[in-house]
Amino acid sequence: MFDSIRDDVKYYMKAGNMVTKLIMVNCMVFIFVVLVKVFTRDWQAGQDGYIYEWLVHENLAISSNIKEALFHPWTFITHMFLHEGPWHLLWNMLWLFWMGRILGDLIGDRKILPTYILGGLFGAVFMMLMGMLLPNVVGDRGLGASAAVSAIILAAATTAPNSEMRFLFIGNIRLKYIALVFIVLELLYSTVSNTGGHFAHLGGAFFGWFSIVSLRRGNSLTAWFENLFDRKKKTRTRNPKMKVAHRSKLLDSSGASKKELTDVDKILEKIKSSGIDSLSKEEKRILDQASKK
Repeated sequence: MFDSIRDDVKYYMKAGNMVTKLIMVNCMVFIFVVLVKVFTRDWQAGQDGYIYEWLVHENLAISSNIKEALFHPWTFITHMFLHEGPWHLLWNMLWLFWMGRILGDLIGDRKILPTYILGGLFGAVFMMLMGMLLPNVVGDRGLGASAAVSAIILAAATTAPNSEMRFLFIGNIRLKYIALVFIVLELLYSTVSNTGGHFAHLGGAFFGWFSIVSLRRGNSLTAWFENLFDRKKKTRTRNPKMKVAHRSKLLDSSGASKKELTDVDKILEKIKSSGIDSLSKEEKRILDQASKK
């Protein structure tokens, strides 16, 4: 059973779209955190152990104090993959799945990761700024993918405000109204509890909105981030061991027609932009046949 699970994880981490990969990374980090909590808990005292507190709260979660956060720079990234409770994880991943797939279909799969990461970073910085203004209100630590997911939600709603999402017992609701309710609730809850977290969500949401507004004006805020990964991909394709870099040569040597070469190129481009899950049965059959030649 565990071998099968491991093979599935390896497959989707390699061939899945970016939303799938982000969800899997978040889930794997959650499992790791749970295991650390279980094995380091002081059951007699009913408290989490020192190792758990030191690792999770002091070295993986991000501090609202900017000076302390700069001494732990990795927390700017680690905090947005960190969840302590199953419900916290579940709701974040559901929204990431729903809105991430919509956004990926609208502006391309390659923009999902930059929006997620930069939205999470913007949310963290906004939390720190509010911590400086309201030191007795904002909490000491921040963790969770909520700010990053908020960026995805607002980016999707800004890109296609009139697109609809179906809810059980409610029906279809346009994305712009989902975003509006989301913002109102965040503003309301910021005065009740987890003030720092809600400020971070609002910061991430602002980035998601502003990134699409800027993109419409011809200025992509995520282009530099995308270019970093494009350079890495180009470097990997120069490796002679990579079959994709030589797909045309391999197919030519097998006697493939120009039409087959064109079809395979189109399918590979589709995988690159939308992920392997977007392929139809016929496209998967063509790709499978080409790989056997």
